[in-house]
Amino acid sequence: MNPSEAFDLVVIGGGPAGLAGAREALQMGARVALIERVRLGGRSLAAGGAPSKSLIRTGRLYEDMRNAENYGARSPDETVPDFARAMARMRAIVARLARYDSPEQLRLGGIDLTFGDAHFLDRETIAVDQRRLAFGKALLATGARPTVPNIGGLKEAGFLTIDALFQREEGPRRLAFLGAGPRGCELAQALRRLGVEVYLVHNEPMFWPHAERDAATLLGESLRRDGVRFHLNTEVRGVARLGHARRLELDTAGHRFTIDVDEIVLALGAQPNIEGLDAHLAHVDYDQRGVSVDEYCRTTNKNVFAAGDLCSTKKYANAAEAMARLAIRNALGASAERQNARLIPQCAYTDPEVAHIGLEVREAFQLGIGVDTFTVLMQDVDRAICDGEDEGFVKIHLKHGSDEILGATIVARHAGEMLQGISLAMTQGVGLRALAATAQPYPTQAGAIKMAADAFCRSRLAKLS
Repeated sequence: MNPSEAFDLVVIGGGPAGLAGAREALQMGARVALIERVRLGGRSLAAGGAPSKSLIRTGRLYEDMRNAENYGARSPDETVPDFARAMARMRAIVARLARYDSPEQLRLGGIDLTFGDAHFLDRETIAVDQRRLAFGKALLATGARPTVPNIGGLKEAGFLTIDALFQREEGPRRLAFLGAGPRGCELAQALRRLGVEVYLVHNEPMFWPHAERDAATLLGESLRRDGVRFHLNTEVRGVARLGHARRLELDTAGHRFTIDVDEIVLALGAQPNIEGLDAHLAHVDYDQRGVSVDEYCRTTNKNVFAAGDLCSTKKYANAAEAMARLAIRNALGASAERQNARLIPQCAYTDPEVAHIGLEVREAFQLGIGVDTFTVLMQDVDRAICDGEDEGFVKIHLKHGSDEILGATIVARHAGEMLQGISLAMTQGVGLRALAATAQPYPTQAGAIKMAADAFCRSRLAKLS
């Protein structure tokens, strides 16, 4: 093995966290090496945000065409979905986005990029192929892979990960998603709109357990309208292969029944990629949940940091990127910043979208914090009415007796975009009163947030009178 090369920072993993961390370090003047095992962009590019949102957009187009009468237009005579064409568009988009994180671009930017399997040799050295990289600081960002449940017959019958689903040229006629979290719900709805018969099977009584009940209820109604069949609070007792089909034996509160599908897709979460790193040689602690980090994103080796799905419960690309940037500032900067996961917004891109940031009411109560909630229904928002997109609501939670924003949930067609103003306010410590005093264009769906802020101001005046 060659003599060691010295770097200020060595990053293992070229997904959202690794790329964000490497670029942050480069801007701070560090000499950076980045090691990626398979492909840049990680699962986010191959099976996450980009491909799924492409299919969601195509599915939404077909749904709008089918409902053209609701917009004062005639429905097209031909609205049969073309799955192959939708997949071709998706792959073209992924290829276009991949150019921004190409090896050539990274190397031109000053990052020493190597493809291969990396592992620790000791507390301050990483090996990849025949290279030895000595590091001042290291960032672990190896991400996670789909969780495979222990269900009798599943492996023998065969299944798809979301990654593999996106490689298909043609859509299956019948499909079952195991797991009804954000990713499963997004894709189930999109594929149903693209003509696939879809089942959602989930062992919880509600769509993703951390969602507000009102949001989960609206989402369920939307999925049902689209024709998605879902079985909540349901266990998969076994799977059998029947020719080209798969039969799932399901159990809902003691009632057993079967469904037959062509493919099974796993959407049950992810498990961290820690194997093969020899992290113990660097004195980095980990378990089956991932690498252990403190509030500064530092591992048990003070010179090794971690970010993203490898160590976070919030398995979203934006959360991974934010965590990586904070880790690098703490690793290479003069000060220390604590991570605040509650300030990381998240969004499920169903239709309507479900976006959230901060505390929910039940969490605030558990912390002993009083809450005042201001709610605006989208059916009362002028632009939502004009757009024919008046399903949903805006809920803003304030600390009792003040305008301090503790959290918010938005269910709306464009909830992800709408949440950004609240996210900025919370990050900068701006109260809801300031949002009420801010002029906005009219009409917009985001005007629902100002309506909530105005309602707060009126409530304060009423108490003073």
